[in-house]
Amino acid sequence: MPFMVGRAPIRRTKEYLEKGRLVFKDMVKVVTINYNTKGNAHEGARDFVFWYLPQIMYKNPDVQIIGLKNMTPTPFIRTWLDSGAEVLMDIDSKNKDEILSHLTRILGKSEKTLEEEAIQKEKKDNPANFGRGCDRHCICEIPGQVPCPGVVQLPKSMRGKFNNFGLNKS
Repeated sequence: MPFMVGRAPIRRTKEYLEKGRLVFKDMVKVVTINYNTKGNAHEGARDFVFWYLPQIMYKNPDVQIIGLKNMTPTPFIRTWLDSGAEVLMDIDSKNKDEILSHLTRILGKSEKTLEEEAIQKEKKDNPANFGRGCDRHCICEIPGQVPCPGVVQLPKSMRGKFNNFGLNKS
């Protein structure tokens, strides 16, 4: 497969991207990650960007995420919220897991919230749905629809065998 080339190709699989743990709160709009490509103090930030940033971008499509390299002496993450406020987080000498847990604790949705959103997503309260497990068993129960052929026979002009085989002429 052509996408399985390069350093750590597992990062480009859908299964890996879906396993991301960080889903930002709705108030987070922009995230910038400032780090250098060299230096021991920046190693955790580099690993965080390499391993977790693809998952975060996949889980948060409405959040703009920018990585800025070699522009600062110390690594940090700056986040802008929808109210215009900034959240500044120092990630100097932290490893990738500490950075992820700190971001999750401060700006991430809780497990309870994620479970509630998953339940809401699964709900099928749409009145247009019909069938097993919905409010209506059949579309014929909606006023203005053609009645069920099992209850009231359809006119011959609406039945395929009469139109297709010319049996409708009588």
